[in-house]
Amino acid sequence: MDGPKQVIILSDGIRGHVNQSRGVARWLSRLAGSGVHELEIPRLSGTRRFFALKVSSRKLPSADKESAHRWLKESGGLVLCDEVGRICEESAVSGADLLFLSAGSSAAPFTLALARFFGGRAATVMTPSVLGTGPFDFAIVPAHDFPPESPNVFQTLGAPNAIDPGDLKREADVLLQRYPSPAGKKWGVLIGGNDANYRVTPEWVRRRIRPLAEQAMIQGADLYVTTSRRTAPETEEALLDLSAEFPVFRMLLLASKDPWNPVPGILGACDEVFCTEDSVSMVSEAATAGLVVRIMRVEKNEGWSRILQEAASSLVRKGALPGRFLWGTPRFDAMLEMFKAKGLATEAEGLKESPGKAGPFQEDSFHEARDAAAWIVREWNRKENASP
Repeated sequence: MDGPKQVIILSDGIRGHVNQSRGVARWLSRLAGSGVHELEIPRLSGTRRFFALKVSSRKLPSADKESAHRWLKESGGLVLCDEVGRICEESAVSGADLLFLSAGSSAAPFTLALARFFGGRAATVMTPSVLGTGPFDFAIVPAHDFPPESPNVFQTLGAPNAIDPGDLKREADVLLQRYPSPAGKKWGVLIGGNDANYRVTPEWVRRRIRPLAEQAMIQGADLYVTTSRRTAPETEEALLDLSAEFPVFRMLLLASKDPWNPVPGILGACDEVFCTEDSVSMVSEAATAGLVVRIMRVEKNEGWSRILQEAASSLVRKGALPGRFLWGTPRFDAMLEMFKAKGLATEAEGLKESPGKAGPFQEDSFHEARDAAAWIVREWNRKENASP
């Protein structure tokens, strides 16, 4: 066997998570000829969600087929069993030929339960909060999570993604048909948003994006700007006000208003790409596209959490704690430093010299989804060959 015959993506509906799974699945299709299917997990809420995902899911690592089926029934997942059964019948494969794949903590229990029920294998992208990586056949985990050294763990620098360098020109053509530009230079700006560690505020827009727009006017560049689902409404309003003031805003696509994903087109069309530091996925996508991404620093949340983060970071720098104790912004800072050390990112300050591109896409170019998929195929075949 040359890898899984069918890959079943379990989607939680979060675009970033789904893109990570799709990126790995796409490369599994290329490398192993796997069929790819995508199923939505049940939308649980309240006490039922808490019990299913945080309490009863703890039994799944040791679950047999019967107990996995019981958990799926209690969690509204029997419809998934029906869908997977149909896929097996239509493609004439057995459960052992299936790889169940997901990203994030909400979909992970369904991924593991279905693998236990059908006798397939389970893969997770990122570290599930309750289950951890141990129960999974394959775990694709960023290095800044400091995953344990284990045969079932593949470390990445950032996040796998669905960016395909071969498709970037087509995506760029679509973008430029929608938002044509006569400018000789095009700059992409990828803006994240608020989370537990970072803030992207209207004041930040005025302090950082206004000077960028002014510099674009001086250099004859047009701006292609997009936000994320985490961008606050008041921040989007500040961007709208700025775009009305500066004609260099060729595109301002607000994620809260438009579901279309312009990021692949931006990466294919733009000479420069700026990305806020809070978005690991956007930084990874830009690097995958062969760009040297310019990191825009944003505001950091204050309070006891920040104080404790910095204290832990200080102890790690002094060697008093291992790196796995980094958390919050120091952990993301460590990841960005790794990107910079590999020549995949630079700071946004200063535009006199362009960082240019990392180079044309080659077999050894940065592409975490491809590398993770190749690892899965190798491990799949190794385990098959080791079976009696």
